[in-house]
Parts: sequence; structure tokens; C-alpha cells
Amino acid sequence: MTDAPAVAIVGMSGRFPGARDLAEYWRNLRDGVCSIADFGEEELLASGVDPEELRSPGYVPAKGFLAGADRFEHELFGFNATEAAALDPQHRLVLETAWAALEDAGYDPRGVPEGTGVYVGGGPTEHSVAAQVDRRLRARLGPMHVRIFTDREFLAGWLSYRLGLTGPSMTVHTACSTSLATVHVAVQALLTGECDLALAGGVSIDSPYPRGYLYEPGGIYSPDGRCRPFDEKAAGMVGGDGVGLVVLRRLEDAQADGDQIYAVIRGTAVSNDGAARVGFTAPGVDGQTAAILEAWAAAGLDPADAQFLEAHGTGTDLGDRIEVAAAAAAFAGARCELGSVKSNIGHLNAAAGVAGLIKVALMLAHRTMVPTVNVTRPHPDLDLDATPFHLLTETREWDARVARLAGVSSLGIGGTNVHAVLEEAPPSDRRSPTPSYQRPETSPHRDTSAAPSQSTLADPSQSTLEVPSQSALEGIDPSAGAAPEPGTSAVVLPLSARTQAQLSTAAQRLAAALREPGAPPLADVAHTLAHGRAAFDARAYVVAATHEEAAAALEALTSAPTGTSAPVKDPLGEAWVAGREVGWPSAGRRVHLPTYPFAGDSHGALTLSPQPTAPEPQPEDRAEDRATAVSELFMTTLALSAPSDLDRTYFAVGGDSLTAVFLVSELRDRFGLDLPIETFLREHTLNEIIARALNPEDDDPLGDLLDELEQ
Repeated sequence: MTDAPAVAIVGMSGRFPGARDLAEYWRNLRDGVCSIADFGEEELLASGVDPEELRSPGYVPAKGFLAGADRFEHELFGFNATEAAALDPQHRLVLETAWAALEDAGYDPRGVPEGTGVYVGGGPTEHSVAAQVDRRLRARLGPMHVRIFTDREFLAGWLSYRLGLTGPSMTVHTACSTSLATVHVAVQALLTGECDLALAGGVSIDSPYPRGYLYEPGGIYSPDGRCRPFDEKAAGMVGGDGVGLVVLRRLEDAQADGDQIYAVIRGTAVSNDGAARVGFTAPGVDGQTAAILEAWAAAGLDPADAQFLEAHGTGTDLGDRIEVAAAAAAFAGARCELGSVKSNIGHLNAAAGVAGLIKVALMLAHRTMVPTVNVTRPHPDLDLDATPFHLLTETREWDARVARLAGVSSLGIGGTNVHAVLEEAPPSDRRSPTPSYQRPETSPHRDTSAAPSQSTLADPSQSTLEVPSQSALEGIDPSAGAAPEPGTSAVVLPLSARTQAQLSTAAQRLAAALREPGAPPLADVAHTLAHGRAAFDARAYVVAATHEEAAAALEALTSAPTGTSAPVKDPLGEAWVAGREVGWPSAGRRVHLPTYPFAGDSHGALTLSPQPTAPEPQPEDRAEDRATAVSELFMTTLALSAPSDLDRTYFAVGGDSLTAVFLVSELRDRFGLDLPIETFLREHTLNEIIARALNPEDDDPLGDLLDELEQ
């Protein structure tokens, strides 16, 4: 243990090849699963791969594929369907992953502490490139808006804007070391007081569709679609897609608040190889060694005490030899296991570093080392027997007589090296490592006492609940919570979601988590659900005194009809399902629990593949047909559910300046109608705006606006 300032990882979220969440990610790592996908010819052709490229003898149909990367619950973040389709998939996934990471840390994503910092980075995407050359899209949205929706430069900005985060907001780019560099910058910001809470990590979605690559002898890519870091058969890397974010706090703050800690970041450092390498894309030995030594010096620790190194590990001949040489010089005297997550999921480009960081944090939390897959014997040229390293090829318990310590390295083309030193959480903070993501096989909780429990499920828009009157709620002490049964300590567990189906999913996931060994105390569960989650329209609650009661009541919610109420009601719970603001008790700590069950639609992505040329739309000839088509344009663009919504104003239905530009462009291109954009600034209903578009000769909206401003 060291007294040097440190940073705690208090929340995490990620989606990686073969893993929808971190529970699946951990199981795949623990079980030695290779999640690199192999695609069939028909699948690749259907996804837009050029047939000529596919027929090339060097084409390798493999990738670390991220399923569902084009799905996005746009309503949750204030985007309409048109905007969501234009938004780059990387932006979409970063928004959802940030939401989940904050919830995992026990924070309401819509009520994050003042001054929360954002440090993220992303890779180049096919969607972004295609958007820049899509003349029709640029004509509709304008070049600036296309860039704002698609350029990775705005990843941090969108995150801060949509979640209301007012601290430093930076998009970081250091090529393949990007996401670990964001962690370094965030750690420095926390230790110097620039922020008190930080989100850090990265994303890389080159395309959400199946893709392979062309193998070139002597290049960096593998000829067979598998990555074998440090192995005798190592021949190159395989690309992959993924996203990962961590929530960071200063260690002393996290401990003071009783936060649940995955691992502690003891030190970080960044260096560059400068000109001391054979080429711009080649790594250098001295620069890597310097980054490792500087990080351990910042931690106040001896590199000889390291027990595991998560290497960059691309599986290329030159890269592996240089990395082992650099690390061996830094870790002289250590007895250290060596691994690389790229063997499991491929090289995630800008998200590679955070994928390794999260892997090591999970290993420390579970006290388990996981293997590097696809390997048999170390490459003889590496001479690992003469180094501090042993290539780990099997899962085993992480035994340690002293604190468990690990290093994480990430290297970028261009020479930027990043290293982080991780230590297991202090003993008092080692609580259940990952019950928050469970989709797993469940096991009964030890506590099976049969005290009474109750549950209720309600959607206020459909509910038939007997809502307590204001007089009935007066005099309730919010700190008291539910009135427990004699001899029990029952608590209220509130749930909410955007839809009834998502509410049922949330209840199922929480029930599974509560049945896991080491599930957190119910008082902490209640506290986290009440204070660490956003409130939505579909709501439910259960009252229970044991984990088994709570799990059973939560499972009962999934089959209960909407509006069902428990025979014995809890006043705060009833106020909750009725849609009232409730002053929940504050007796408890933030713990890791299942996060929001996203259920977004597929919004696709732009591609560079040749597409059939669609005929240009022609203006409708008949006036009634044109009026109907214009109304449908407004309904579709603004994602309106009923014609009655056209009686609302533009801003009341979620319109903004960007969508107004799109509508003006569509009216001009499709219908030959010129509608001044100033019309959308007025307090007109949508029907009135449509009428003014169809009958422009009777209206002068700019003149009306100027008259109104003068008055």
C-alpha cells in the first residue's frame, strides 16, 4: 500500500465483441472464449461488401464484430428519428454507455454532480466518411450540422450536452492508445482538482455491419482472422469494434462516501517514442520503458511487485518483440503473468486501451487471472524465459501475499505510449464485484426467510391505482421509508423505465442480481435505486425484508397486469407509481446494480458501398395529395405518434434548429415550397406552419417576427 494520491474506479460499462455487457465480457474472458466472428459470403454481400473485393484471394472474412451497434434509444437522449439516423453510431453508443456507467456507479445520469468531467475518444468511421460525401444529406442538414453529427471531434461535446455535465469536456486522439490516454488525462484532472467525478474511455465502430479485410504479406493483419499475441504462430492482428467507459473519483472521496470500488488506479503516465524508432508506424523500446517506469514512480510502487501485465499485444512480429523488450527492462525482478485481450476480441483501435483496463479491473475484483486465447507456445524469438514474464494460457485464482498489482499498456501509431498501474480495492471496499450486469445462471441467495412481501406495477398513463390523497401523504417522514412488518426491516425498492416492457426487463435483471452470491445489502439497493436512477413514466415498487423476498416480488411484477396494486400499500411507493416526486430515505450507500435496459430501434449507418440510384422524388400534382404528403413529412421527421400532435407547436414536440433546416430543405426539394426558417420560431402550431408552407402568398413570417420584436 502507498500513500500517493490515487483514483478509484467506481463505475464501468462496456459492449465488446460477443458481450452485450460486462457480465458477458467477464464470462467470456474467464472461460477463454474467442469472440472474433467469421462471416459467410452471403452475409458480407448483403452488408454491402464489394463483390470484387470479396473474391480477392487475400480477403479474410473475420472481425471482432459488435452486434446491435446500429441500435439507439434516441428518445432517451432527446433526438428524433431523423437526427438519430444522421448521428454516427459511435456517438450513439457513447451516450448509452455513459448512461449505464453512471448508473453502475450509483448516480442518476440526469442528476450527476456539478463539474463532472468527460474525457473520451473514438476512431474513424465509415458512416462519417460517407456522410461527408453524401450530397443529399449535406443539402438537407448543411455541412456544419453533418459534421457535428458525425465527426468524432464532438464525442465529448454531445455527451456533456445531453447529460448536462459541466466539467472539462475533451475529445482525445492518440490513435490506438486513445482510450487509455483519456484515463490518464482524467486521472490528472481529478488529482489536480479540475473535477471531482470523471467519465473516461473510448469507442471504435468502423462499421456496424459485417466486414472483413484484405491480408497483405508483411502487413499488420493476420492471414487467418485470429490474433495470437506473443505466440509462436503470431502473424498479425484482427480489427474489432467496441466501447468502454469508466467512472472515476479520487480514492479518498470514494472511500469517504462508501462507494463500491472495482479497482484503484495508482499511477498513470504518457510518453512518445519521438524519432527513436525505425518508422512512424513502428513502436520504440525506450519510450515504452519510460512510460512504464514513470507510471510506477507516480504510484510510489516498485515495478518488481507487479503480478500481471495487460500488454498492448497486437500479435505482430515487430510489435511483440519491441513490447516485450521494453516491458522486460521496466519490470526487471518481477514474476509477472502476461496477457492481451486482443486475442479475445480483436484490436479495438481507439477503444483498445479501455478494453484492457476493464479486463484487469474485473480480474482484480474477482481475484482471478484469465488467459490469452489462441496461443500454444511463446514465440521463440521473444525468449520469455529470460524475461520476468510468463504467457498466461489458463484461468486461475489470483493468489497474492501482498496487494494485487497489475500494469496496463496501450501503444498508438505515431508513438504515444500510455501505462496505468492498477491495484485491488482496499479491503473495506471489496464488495460484490459485478452483480450489476447479471444476465446469468442464478443461484439461490442464502437468506430464504419467508416474511411478507408486496409489489406493485403501474404505468401512470394506464393505471387504475388508488392514488393517496395529499392529506394522506402529509405527515409522512421520508426518512422513515416503508412501515416494516413487526420483526423485519423491510425497504421499498422503486423501479421505473420508459416503457412497460423495459420495466419488466429491469425487474427481471434486478431479481437475478439479488439472488447472486454476495449481493449488496437491501438498504444499499434501495438507496441506489431511489437516488441513482432517473425517474420515468412506467413505474413499480416492491417492499421486502430479504433478498429472496425482493427477488420473488420482482419476478411477480413481470407477470402482473398493469395497474396491479399490493393488498398492503406503502405510502411512498404509491406516491411513486402515481407519478409524484418522492423524498426517498437516504440511509445507504451507492452499489453496483443492473443498469437501464436499453431497447432502441435500428437506425442503420451510412456506408461507402455502391447503392442503387433512387429516382428523384417529384412534387405532388394534386393539392390534396401534396398537403397529405407535407403532413406526413412533419409526422415522420418529428416522430409524431398521432395527427393530433400537429396541433402542438414546433418546439413543444421536440423540434430544434437543425431539424428546422432539414424540413425547409425537404419542402423545397420535394414539393417546391419555400418556407422561411423563421416560421418555426413563432408560436404557430404545426398545422399552421404546414398551411403557411402550402399558401406562402398570404404570409410574411419574417415581417411578423420583426413586428413582434418591435412590440
